[in-house]
Amino acid sequence: MKQTVYTASPESQQIHVWSLNPEGSLTLVQVVDVPGQVQPMVVSPDKRYLYVGVRPEFRVLAYRIAPDNGALTFAAEAPLPGSPTHISTDHSGRFIFSASYNAGSVGVVRLQDGLPVETVDVVEGLEGCHSANISPDNHTLWVPALKQDRICLFTLSDDGKLVAQTPEDVKTVEGAGPRHMAFHPNHQYAYCVNELNSSVDVWELSNAHDQVECIQTLDMMPADFADTRWAADIHITPDGRHLYTCDRTSSTITIFSVSEDGSVLAVEGHQPTETQPRGFNVDHSNQYLVAAGQKSHHIALYEIQGKQGLLEEKGRYAVGQGPMWVVINAY
Repeated sequence: MKQTVYTASPESQQIHVWSLNPEGSLTLVQVVDVPGQVQPMVVSPDKRYLYVGVRPEFRVLAYRIAPDNGALTFAAEAPLPGSPTHISTDHSGRFIFSASYNAGSVGVVRLQDGLPVETVDVVEGLEGCHSANISPDNHTLWVPALKQDRICLFTLSDDGKLVAQTPEDVKTVEGAGPRHMAFHPNHQYAYCVNELNSSVDVWELSNAHDQVECIQTLDMMPADFADTRWAADIHITPDGRHLYTCDRTSSTITIFSVSEDGSVLAVEGHQPTETQPRGFNVDHSNQYLVAAGQKSHHIALYEIQGKQGLLEEKGRYAVGQGPMWVVINAY
C-alpha cells in the first residue's frame, strides 16, 4: 500500500505533497502553488481526485492524483456559496459538501465524473457552521453549528437536496461549540470534538428507541490546564481502536482508547506537538499520525504505539506558511 500526505498552507497558498514511507518518514514529492488561500481538503472516494476549498474567491478546486506517486494536476473548479471552512464528500462520490462558518451555511456541489459542476442546494441559518459529515450509510448529513450548540441532521436526497430530519438536530451542552466529527468503523457511533470547552461527545447513532443519543462526554484537557480552551480536530484510526483530538492553545494532541464496540472512550495521555495544531490526520495502516503546526510552519510525524495508542515522534518537516489541513490518501 502506497500512502501520500497532502498539507495545505493558506498563508503561502501552497499544497505540499509527501510520500509516507513504510518505515516512518516523509519524502517531498511536489509543491503546488494554489490560486488562493487553500484551506480544507478531501480525497474523492475513488482516490482519483483531491478537492480543495480556497478563498477569497470562494471555489472548490479539483486536482487529479497521479496513481504512481500521488502528484497533483489541476483538473477543474466550481464556485462555492460561501467561504469554505470544511469540505467533504458523500460515499458514492456524487456530491461535495462545503460548510461555511462565516456564512452560517452548508452547500452541496454536484460532481460529474469526479469533477465539481454546480451548487444544487444551500441551507442557511447554521450559525458557526464548522463541518459537514455524512453518516456511514450515506443517508444523514451531520452539520455542527458551533454558535448554536447543536448538530443539525439532514437527509441527503438522490438529487443532492438536504431535507431536515425530525427531530432536526441534537443539542450539546451550552457553550460547548461542536466543531468536527468522526465515525466508528462499525457505523454505530459518532464522535464530536467541541471547540469552546475542549470536550468530546460520543453519539449513539440509533438507540433502542431509534433515536440519536449522547452517551458520554469527556474532558480532553489535562487536569491542571487553566488557559483558554480551543479544540480543533478529531480523527479515529481505521481499526477503531484509537481516537485523537487536538487543542490549539496548549498545542497538544489528546489520545483516547476506544472500547471494542465503540461506545466508550478513555483518555490515555497527552502528546505535546507543533505550535497551534489546527489540523492533523491518521494514516490508513493504523501506524502513523501527521500533525500540522499553524504557528510553527512545520508538520510532525508520529508513530502510533501499543494498546494505549501513545505517540512517538519520528520526524518534523518544514512546509508552507500557516499549515492547517492534513489529508492522507492510500492507493
